[in-house]
Amino acid sequence: MKPSLFFLTSDAKILDLIRKGDEEALVALYESNRKPIAAYITRNSGTTEDVQDVLQESLVILWERIRTGRFEYKAQLSTFVYATVKNLWSHRLRQKKHLSSAEIDPEAHEDQSPSVLDSLVATEQVEMIRQALDAIGEQCRKLLLLFYWEEQSMEEIAVRLGFANADTVKAKKYQCKKALERALSRLQ
Repeated sequence: MKPSLFFLTSDAKILDLIRKGDEEALVALYESNRKPIAAYITRNSGTTEDVQDVLQESLVILWERIRTGRFEYKAQLSTFVYATVKNLWSHRLRQKKHLSSAEIDPEAHEDQSPSVLDSLVATEQVEMIRQALDAIGEQCRKLLLLFYWEEQSMEEIAVRLGFANADTVKAKKYQCKKALERALSRLQ
């Protein structure tokens, strides 16, 4: 059997793995891009947690574009990831600046007891979240509940759900969170 010529570059190999749905490609991309992304974000008022979140988000964007056929290979994958991170981070910084400049009216929050209307709205929201969790599938539902409700670490979730490692769980959590947001928007 002849060796495949498709794997002449590491990018070609990663693209092929993503097209096949192999999440190990995300781990490889995460590791190879972590240092330059960390340097960029920390130089621009970011934290280590910001680095993880933004890098994961950019990798999920890449994953979704490749899997849906909307990705055009015009530069190295690291260039695409870096550019995506820069866009995501600048967007987050704009949001933070906007939120910090907004003033809160202290008189508007005097009565802290919930009204009957607030209780009804909260009950409806809980039911919508239940329906959305049912709509996103068992694995995503379990992952999100383990992370947000049971507050388990990525490592614990990886072991419990059979993922390769914590980085794979992080990427999957982001995908599941986005799926939940889409399901909620359809229910509203």
